[in-house]
Amino acid sequence: MARSRSSSTTWRYINPAYYLKRPKRLALLFIVFVFATFFFWDRQTLVRDHQEEISKLKEEATHLRNLLEELKNGGGMSGEKMKYSGEGGRAVKNMDSPDNILDAQRREKVKDAMLHAWNSYEKYAWGHDELQPQTKNGVDSFGGLGATLIDSLDTLYIMGLDEQFQRAREWVANSLDFNKNYDASVFETTIRVVGGLLSTYDLSGDKLFLDKAQDIADRLLPAWNTESGIPYNIINLEHGNPHNPGWTGGDSILADSGTEQLEFIALSQRTGDQKYQQKVENVILEMNKTFPVDGLLPIYINPHTGTTSYSTITFGAMGDSFYEYLLKVWIQGNKTAAVSHYRKWETFNERSLSLMDELACFAPGMLALGSSGYSPDEAQKFLSLAEEPVGLAITFTSQHLQNWQGRTIFLMTAKI
Repeated sequence: MARSRSSSTTWRYINPAYYLKRPKRLALLFIVFVFATFFFWDRQTLVRDHQEEISKLKEEATHLRNLLEELKNGGGMSGEKMKYSGEGGRAVKNMDSPDNILDAQRREKVKDAMLHAWNSYEKYAWGHDELQPQTKNGVDSFGGLGATLIDSLDTLYIMGLDEQFQRAREWVANSLDFNKNYDASVFETTIRVVGGLLSTYDLSGDKLFLDKAQDIADRLLPAWNTESGIPYNIINLEHGNPHNPGWTGGDSILADSGTEQLEFIALSQRTGDQKYQQKVENVILEMNKTFPVDGLLPIYINPHTGTTSYSTITFGAMGDSFYEYLLKVWIQGNKTAAVSHYRKWETFNERSLSLMDELACFAPGMLALGSSGYSPDEAQKFLSLAEEPVGLAITFTSQHLQNWQGRTIFLMTAKI
């Protein structure tokens, strides 16, 4: 009897006559239906737009790769191919024009400079992180991960230095070992090693580089295992023990904690494993909880609570690349609603800073890059802001020079 009553009640809720006699419930049902329809339609539109954007990017990447191969092989390019300039770009000039001849000469000079540096690295510091030019010794300042070699792979490939590239590839395949009892900087290892391997994979399509990038990224991941998700800045590559430098008082550094997003998001996109993106995205989401109105954060953050401590606010050392990555991840995400929380970079353009060190010189380029996609008036506002520090940098006077710990740095007053 109970089952019959329950069945009857269920049928009543799906019977149209039930709602026709109850206008309020019919209206509520209609509202729910409309919202569900809009939600589904919006999701489908976002997915479709994303797929179309990915398809366009793949087509452009394929086209550019083909052009690069032609240039590497020493062949000329037809007039039709030379017209290609990417989405919204301008027509490319005739290859025989004086400007392009001069550009070709400049390219050769740059290539010669690269070969000079690379040949010295091969001869004196092969496989080491850096070459000391005066002593001609190789040093392992990044744990012996071949930082210079990996950082140079994409340049070798783009310049068509195939023999040099193949020798470097063999070193990566046979000698690059991340299982080292070494306390690595999460930030430095990400931008140099993960980034270098990923860009080379994108250019060459060689899965060796993607596998190596995933290997080192997996060794860095435990650094994000904190209560807040703000990462520790140092981790032992062999044992996976993360910690922060003693001189920070246990805090994490802003730039070191917020400058892994580009590489880890790209790694998730290429491997299909979302764990890398989730770790680095959580950092920005956590910071957004206490993000100040002026868009500038102190350089020290507690990795357990996610709160900032009373410390320096700067575009320079320990703060710089955090702001740079906010803009670049927004661009990486095609400036869609999904990455809108990275638009915080826009909020600090009215802040006055009385002092900037040399590491802050990225700011004009960041503002100029960020101006793309805005209305002419808005774009000009960003460009005008970008010009101010540049002008000051060019017109510095003697009182802007200070000697700090044995090295000369340029200090400038600028409104950002």
